[in-house]
Amino acid sequence: MPRPKFQTLTEQMYYILLCLSKECCGMDIMERIPAMTGGRVRVGSGTLYNLLEQFAEAGMIRETKAEGRRRSYVLTDKGKETLSGEYRRICAQAWDYRAVFGEEEQR
Repeated sequence: MPRPKFQTLTEQMYYILLCLSKECCGMDIMERIPAMTGGRVRVGSGTLYNLLEQFAEAGMIRETKAEGRRRSYVLTDKGKETLSGEYRRICAQAWDYRAVFGEEEQR
C-alpha cells in the first residue's frame, strides 16, 4: 500500500513550506533556501513549481497575488499543521539518535 502523499516531507518540501511561513514568490524561495541552509539544500525551478502546484492542490498553500507570471503564496492552516508535524517527526528522529549515541555525539 503506498504511503499517503505528504505524510513525510523531503528536505526540499520542508524548506519550501518553511519559506512560505511568510508570503513570497518562487524566485524568493529559490534564493532563501540556499541562504537558510548554507547552500546545503537547493531547489530547481522545475521541482519548485511542480511542488507549489501540488501543495496548492492539497490546500497547504494559497496564492496571494499574481503579477504577470510572478505568483506569491503563503501557508494555510493545513500547511502549517503539515510543517509542524514534520518538525516533530524530525525532532523525534534526533531524540532517538541521541538516545542511542548519547548527547556528546553531534555533527
